[in-house]
Amino acid sequence: MTYVFLETERLRLRAFTEADAEHLVALDSDPEVMRFLTGGAPTPPETIRTRTLPRLLHDHPGLGTRGYWAAEEKSTGTFLGWFEFRPLDDGSPAVVELGYRLNKAAWGRGYATEGSRALIDKGFTDLGVERVTANTMTVNKGSRRVMEKSGLTFLRTFFGDWPEAIEGSEQGEVEYELLRTDWEQRRREHS
Repeated sequence: MTYVFLETERLRLRAFTEADAEHLVALDSDPEVMRFLTGGAPTPPETIRTRTLPRLLHDHPGLGTRGYWAAEEKSTGTFLGWFEFRPLDDGSPAVVELGYRLNKAAWGRGYATEGSRALIDKGFTDLGVERVTANTMTVNKGSRRVMEKSGLTFLRTFFGDWPEAIEGSEQGEVEYELLRTDWEQRRREHS
């Protein structure tokens, strides 16, 4: 039986297994999914098996759990992609990075926001998280919108060192954040 980390109204976030390799190959083979990551180039299947999957299976001692979760549609069990809620320091839950990669069929349906909000709530309520951070390319308007709808606010624009420039990388990347104190204040205001 696979460990279910979190359920929302429509999503089940569960632990990855070795059997998810083919799901990951399919996800990372879609040029539109990979547009803001690799310029659309697919991740080779061997890389998925030797580098990606071990990262997704890693337990983070400070968080007491994994940092990546396979996302399934609760009603059908269909693999939709994954969510990241990974501590930046493996030994501490204080700062986690939020991320998501969903297949194109799941886009525009609110899944990324639904999963992100649920992870943020669990992080601040159960996992000892103090700060959630997320980043994406400046030109990735869809991902930025998810961050904003999930309660994160714009922090800064920065320019990383891209191994290979992809379309839009000249505009840099953006970082968003949500602090526990801000999350708590919003909850008080809405209750």
